[in-house]
Amino acid sequence: MRIAIGSDHRGVAARLRLSGMLERMGHAVIDCGSNGTEAVDYPDIAADVAGRVSHGTADRGILLCCTGVGMAIAANKLPGVRAATCHDEVTAEMSRRHNDLNVLCLSAEMIGPEVQEKMLGTWLSTSFEGGRHARRLAKIAALETHCDGPKPS
Repeated sequence: MRIAIGSDHRGVAARLRLSGMLERMGHAVIDCGSNGTEAVDYPDIAADVAGRVSHGTADRGILLCCTGVGMAIAANKLPGVRAATCHDEVTAEMSRRHNDLNVLCLSAEMIGPEVQEKMLGTWLSTSFEGGRHARRLAKIAALETHCDGPKPS
């Protein structure tokens, strides 16, 4: 797979470690930075990674920041991107199995390296189940073009 990976300044070490893991697994890694400890704005990194997934130049994306939450919020603004912050192997697995998650957002500071690596391995090896979940994803995709949503009763 072609996997774009990015982090803000707080996730550089984790990003470099996980990039190495991806390369050892045989994936093509697209490193979207950042590369130093000087503060950067996470929405810029999220836009780069999620944009590549949205445009099909990357099959999946991985984003890291302090909590993973800000990255997920920003990444979900791009069409076709399904990003979420996962905190353990179960959420990583279910995000693929039921939600066909294409951008994994991780906490660089609240989850240790061993858990991050297990989550990433699980996320990469889990397939989308389809079926009723595909119907639900189609409804989510429709929200991207019908932004006004249902009217309150």
